[in-house]
Amino acid sequence: MSRTLDHLFDRNVAWADAKTREDPDFFRRMAEQQAPHYLWVGCSDSRVTANDVLGLDPGEVFVHRNIANIVHTSDLNLLSVLEYAVEHLEVQHIIVCGHYGCGGVSRAITERRGAMLDHWLQPLTMFYRKHRAVFDAIEDPVRRLNRLCEINVEMQVRRLAATPIIENAWGRGQSLNLHGWIYAVDDGILRDLGPHLTSVAERDALSSIDQCVLDPVEPQSAKRRQAIAAFSALALEEEPQPGHDPAGCVCCNGQGGPKP
Repeated sequence: MSRTLDHLFDRNVAWADAKTREDPDFFRRMAEQQAPHYLWVGCSDSRVTANDVLGLDPGEVFVHRNIANIVHTSDLNLLSVLEYAVEHLEVQHIIVCGHYGCGGVSRAITERRGAMLDHWLQPLTMFYRKHRAVFDAIEDPVRRLNRLCEINVEMQVRRLAATPIIENAWGRGQSLNLHGWIYAVDDGILRDLGPHLTSVAERDALSSIDQCVLDPVEPQSAKRRQAIAAFSALALEEEPQPGHDPAGCVCCNGQGGPKP
């Protein structure tokens, strides 16, 4: 393998040529000032890239990634990205997206202790230790890890909402929505986890993160939401109207139900 990674330069040329053939104006548009509506706060895992997962072109989502998508209120990198996204790009949505099977979350619940990595994960490690009995009651180690991945997302949305940058944006009436999502690497599907916040009042009305451990939220994919909506609509269609007597109705076949 070349010391200068020539094979990656070759792949770059092939990619640029293919993009130009598909869309001759692609790079001209990319050269214009970016105006994304979304800030993605995600994990550094190489399998979870925001643009690919969302099906968006470069320039449509502003991205910050770190190990286990942790929001440290002392992290100048994160805070700088957040300030730029909120105050200069004026994004409308901030998505905290974790993923199942996260290696960083897995590290946080092991007994191994190092230096920088474990310092970074310490808030999650301490939270796990506080509620260890609840998590350890989940016998399946995969489900146990994935449950903590979900809780981690909910925790980081709350921590993000507590930053002065977000509070100030809401205080001046800026339209800014915070979302908690989780991604499954094994099927490529995003799931809506929550919470969804648009104001300080909504943030303050949330139950504590400690309570969330005891009251899990079922993550919902777009497919699941669509199925629920379809079944709900079907149920409404079949529900008898006020004053409707199924027993004497021709359309219901006189038996309280629709004709076959």
